[in-house]
Amino acid sequence: MTPQVGIYLKEGESIEAALRRFKRDCANAGIMSEIKRREYFEKPSVVKKKAVEAAKRKRDKKKRLFAKKDKL
Repeated sequence: MTPQVGIYLKEGESIEAALRRFKRDCANAGIMSEIKRREYFEKPSVVKKKAVEAAKRKRDKKKRLFAKKDKL
């Protein structure tokens, strides 16, 4: 579960500045990405398949970077 984000209006702070601060806090907490991820239901098998594919992409990228360093 994502953390709840709340802000308090500081003395003399404009609403626009407080809204920008709130949006930044939401982005840092990952709330918007969580909303996009949960927009539609995905079967657990699909979630697992995506995780495996992401891990493979990450592993392949790391291999390419190390291969490039070895050539230098």
